[in-house]
Amino acid sequence: MGKKYKNPPVVEALCEFQFIPDQPWDLTLPGLIYEKIRDEFPDKKPQIGIGVQFRPTEKGVEHKVEPAPPRIQFHKKDKTALIQVAPDLLVINQLKPYPSWNKFKPVILKGFQIYTEVANPKGLRRIGLRYINIIEFDKTPLELKDYFYYYPFIPDTLPQPRDSFLTRIEFPYEKGKERLIITLASLIPKTPEIVSILLDLDYAMTTPEYISLNEVPEWLEKAHKSVEEAFEACITDKTREIFKEEKS
Repeated sequence: MGKKYKNPPVVEALCEFQFIPDQPWDLTLPGLIYEKIRDEFPDKKPQIGIGVQFRPTEKGVEHKVEPAPPRIQFHKKDKTALIQVAPDLLVINQLKPYPSWNKFKPVILKGFQIYTEVANPKGLRRIGLRYINIIEFDKTPLELKDYFYYYPFIPDTLPQPRDSFLTRIEFPYEKGKERLIITLASLIPKTPEIVSILLDLDYAMTTPEYISLNEVPEWLEKAHKSVEEAFEACITDKTREIFKEEKS
């Protein structure tokens, strides 16, 4: 994201489209979409009524299973990417290893084109471009200000250091029709020897039909640029050393 890194922290990038339908949802539509993407996404898997969300706990941020509308997932054979379809919903997910924006964007646009050709929606209710980063540190006393420009400020009168934290801020764009949400939080680490920090950036169009279906490619470029700039603004050079920035 932004600069090029040998070890980027992206664990998942996703683009979510919520549509305004022109007609009631037809249960045959997922099958018609699958026929057009099965060469690249051959593994079909239904997801009935569950979803996974980040939720804060007393130990940090953890994954929590919550009710969600039924959807069908189409996975690549190597499980590095998937397309999800539900009534008036399309989600394109890229997991590790994240290739590059120049490779991820065409996958988004192809999925979007196929969905709109098959489902023929009236317009867009919401679009979101989200990057979920997990940054791992050796378990030593961690001074957030050494690695982040965006972090929770703790007054000296409160106990130091903190065990867990969650901070979130929303920035309005385009006169409030779009927004950027930045979340920084501690995570429950995979092993006790490391400290895991979540940096989640989500840029979204939140005003229905603010842009047309034809304007999606240009919007994606703007959204990605905003996410890139926010990511670089949140981290210090000391953090970039962890990712091993590649000089051009």
